[in-house]
Amino acid sequence: MSIWIDVARISTGVNVVLLLVLSAIWVRNYIQIRSKHVLGLTVFSLLLLAENALALYYYFIDPDLSVWFATAVPVIAWRALMILHVLETAAIAFLLWVTWD
Repeated sequence: MSIWIDVARISTGVNVVLLLVLSAIWVRNYIQIRSKHVLGLTVFSLLLLAENALALYYYFIDPDLSVWFATAVPVIAWRALMILHVLETAAIAFLLWVTWD
């Protein structure tokens, strides 16, 4: 089961880093352009960043949930979480690539 936990945690950490970069780009673009579209992308990235940061907090820091995640969550649930986190990482990476280009 440890591999599923590790992959989910790593992909969540990567999501946080990618979303920080995306948020910085979109905030900079909003300051320059003042477009509602860019504002929407900025708000979206900040909310998704908050979700991923909260997940990292629960996975590593929270005294109750971090222990529960590490010991009591069934393997099938970790596989599902891992798949969701990895798919989210792929989507954010693609969005960053499109934005950066």
